[in-house]
Amino acid sequence: MYSIAVLGNFTILFIVNMEPSFHVPMYYFLCMLAVTDLILSTSILPKTLSIFWFNSREIDFSACLTQMYFIHCFSVIESGILVAMALDRYVAICHPLRHSTILTNSVVAKIGLVMVLRGCMLVLPYPFLTRRWPYCRTNIIPHTYCEHIAVVKLACTDIRVSSYYSLSAAFLVTGLDVFFIAVSYTQILRAIFSLPTKDARLKTFGTCSSHLCAILVFYIPALFSFLTHRFGYNVARHFHVLMANAYLLVPPMVNPVIYGVRTKQIQDRLLWLFTFKGTKVFSWCSGSQTELRAELAGDMVLGPLP
Repeated sequence: MYSIAVLGNFTILFIVNMEPSFHVPMYYFLCMLAVTDLILSTSILPKTLSIFWFNSREIDFSACLTQMYFIHCFSVIESGILVAMALDRYVAICHPLRHSTILTNSVVAKIGLVMVLRGCMLVLPYPFLTRRWPYCRTNIIPHTYCEHIAVVKLACTDIRVSSYYSLSAAFLVTGLDVFFIAVSYTQILRAIFSLPTKDARLKTFGTCSSHLCAILVFYIPALFSFLTHRFGYNVARHFHVLMANAYLLVPPMVNPVIYGVRTKQIQDRLLWLFTFKGTKVFSWCSGSQTELRAELAGDMVLGPLP
């Protein structure tokens, strides 16, 4: 899963960087999502793999707090990017003639900066509150990574401040983001159903399908993991740990696949890259033996002399 996530997200970044026609808000937001997914999965996977492969189960407390911060920070950032992508789809469908003037490059950069600052500032109290609690119980975290509440529960004091803050932050972020996404898609659906033909409606809705899949893949496991961790006292621990891992591993793995399969422009660009490279190899191999030996030796091949 981690290999697919790394390969897929780097492929998205490479394709968007190489193709000038992709330098538009939709693909800028897609690149932000890819970078966030890479950081999010890399925050937990190396340590998780070391647990299973090398039985390396210890982690320094400061490293644990750093991992905690990155996990929750970039989860909030990813949620914000999904809202920004919903805004982009709304403007593109409901105000297509004004799309380039509303979502300029500077506006896209400002939206991305706001989402990053929101995640960084909102999660900043997590490690500070966690560090101040005294710990006198077991030092075993029932997770493969340093989840905030799982670490805080090890403290031997009243942890209601940490618990209430994380609960409020989670409901604030998820509630507001899901609300804004719902409002955007309500307007989008109204615009789609007002189109005159069925083909036009299907084609327009198809441009939103990949984003809707990404939203479901991110929010459903996240909400399930969050709610069962706080209220699902009868849920088996191994099942909860599995869902907590899936919540951070499935979206980074699936998002590039979703956008690669559902976005025809990315499919065409990938096909063109493979075809172009294949043509280059064929042309190179069809040269003369002298040119072939010079290529292999790293020498420069001079064209026909006058």
